[in-house]
Amino acid sequence: MPLPTAAPRRAIHTRAITCQAFQRQDGLWDVEGRLTDTKTYGFPNKDRGEIAAGEPVHDMSVRLTVDTDFHIREVVAVTDAAPFTICPAITGAFQKLVGLSVGPGFNREVRRRLGGVAGCTHLVDLLGPMATTAHQAIWPFRQARPEDPPGESTPGRRPRHLDTCHALASDGPVVKRDWPEFYTGGD
Repeated sequence: MPLPTAAPRRAIHTRAITCQAFQRQDGLWDVEGRLTDTKTYGFPNKDRGEIAAGEPVHDMSVRLTVDTDFHIREVVAVTDAAPFTICPAITGAFQKLVGLSVGPGFNREVRRRLGGVAGCTHLVDLLGPMATTAHQAIWPFRQARPEDPPGESTPGRRPRHLDTCHALASDGPVVKRDWPEFYTGGD
């Protein structure tokens, strides 16, 4: 269902975030994210001269290479466009993510390591949707591995994703239908 019709208006700014996950032949995973900001009007910029309408104000990308246990093995961060010429100088700081686990507390630890002047706000913001993309891509493959310890698909074990959103409330109809043993609502 689309949004209802809005009041008369004109477009000013577009932020686009795209995340993709790739299964590599070596057993690792690449999760790539790209953030772009564009405006519908041109404006002067002290470092770049004129930024034309539709030209990216920001165009930044990150590749996280992770293993099936969600540990970051490699990081590549790139700034192709930014409002300041100094912006690309911080991309090397994102190596501080190597070894970090993409799991509970990930966003908090990213901000601890790369928040404020230690990183780039836009690249840090991109990492949240990338983490979600990693989980969406890897979990189905991880669950299928016979060498995994008991986890999400183990009968009788409460799935970790219950109570993480409205649809998966333990007292709701989806849990009642799909995981009746963990349903907490009424009859």
